[in-house]
Amino acid sequence: MEQLNNIGASLDFYIFVSIALFSIGAIGVLTRKNMIVLLMCIELMLNAVNLLLVTFSTFFGNGDAQIFVFFIIVVAAAEATIGLSILIMAYRNSKSIDIEMFNKLNG
Repeated sequence: MEQLNNIGASLDFYIFVSIALFSIGAIGVLTRKNMIVLLMCIELMLNAVNLLLVTFSTFFGNGDAQIFVFFIIVVAAAEATIGLSILIMAYRNSKSIDIEMFNKLNG
């Protein structure tokens, strides 16, 4: 496999790391009940996709995907801000950050 420009690792390495990060994030989303850990796992999944986009962008010599990564980071920051503010308000009302608590908010 060809070497990436100025990075020194193969494309396979970055694909493997991205798959590993995404898998860890997906397992965390499916198994954890703590909202803070859940938000961190979602961020981990987004960063795995960003790593893969930047890797392919660098490998093929096209910078369009890096602009898309910038927008993903902006949306992830907004998602974290909104998610943490909802989490703080829910903790103030129920003194818990367990996911099951959100089922009680239906009405």
